[in-house]
Amino acid sequence: MSVHKLEISEQPRASGTPETLGFRPLYRQVKAIFVRRLVDGVWAPGAALPSEGQLAAEIGVSQGTVRKALDELAAENLVVRRQGRGTFVAEHDERRILFQFFKLAPDEGSPRFPDSVVLSVTTGLAREAERAALDLAEGAAVTRIRRLRSFDGAPLIIETLSLPQQLFPGLEDGPIPNNLYSLFAGRYGITIANARERLKAVALADVDAAALGVSPGEPALQIDRVALSLDGTPVEHRLSLCLTQEVHYLSDLR
Repeated sequence: MSVHKLEISEQPRASGTPETLGFRPLYRQVKAIFVRRLVDGVWAPGAALPSEGQLAAEIGVSQGTVRKALDELAAENLVVRRQGRGTFVAEHDERRILFQFFKLAPDEGSPRFPDSVVLSVTTGLAREAERAALDLAEGAAVTRIRRLRSFDGAPLIIETLSLPQQLFPGLEDGPIPNNLYSLFAGRYGITIANARERLKAVALADVDAAALGVSPGEPALQIDRVALSLDGTPVEHRLSLCLTQEVHYLSDLR
C-alpha cells in the first residue's frame, strides 16, 4: 500500500498571510486520502482501520487531524466507531440502508425494510433520461431491474432501477437480492455514499397500478433517486412509485 504524506504544514498561517487559492483544511485533505482508499478497495467493507496513531504517523499529521477526518467519515456513515474496538469501514447492511437510504415508514409501528420481488431484469441502450441521470454517453448500455416491494405482503412500491452495464457486468445473469447496495459493494467494489432524491405526487399509469393492485389514476408518491459512489460518480437511477395510504416519507433534518 502506498504511503501518502502531506506537504502542507499544520502550523497556523501568519496574520495577514493570504490563503492559497483552493486551500483545504488539513483534515479535509486527510479525509480525501481515506476516501480514496475506500474507493480503491484498500479498506474493504467491514474491515478494521489502523489506529489513529498509526494513520497519523503514516501520513505525517497529528492524531487530532486524523480523528477529525474520521469523525467526518463517521458522520457520513462511511465508517463506524465501536467503543473499545476501533473504527471499521461501514457495510451496507439492512439497518444502515433502512435509516440512511429508505425513508418510507409505516404510520403505525417501527420502520422496517420491505420485501422485494424482482419482476424483470433487462438490458438495452440507455434512454435520454437515464443518460442524463447517470451521466452516460449516447450508445451506452444499462441494466434495468423492475421490482415490487411490499410490507407484510401488501404491495407498497413499484420501482425501476437503471444501472450502467459497464459498471455492473453480469448483473442480469445472477440472482438479484433485496439488499442491492450490499451486492454492489461486495461483488463490484462500488459503495453507495449518498443519493439525491426528487419527490412528486403523480397519478399511476395502468401498468404500474396493475402491479400494485390498485385502480389506474390512483395517487402515488414518485421518488426519483440518483445514487452516487464514494468518488461522486452517479451509479444508479431509481424511479419508485409508492402508495402512501398507510406509510409516510420520513426525513430527519439536522
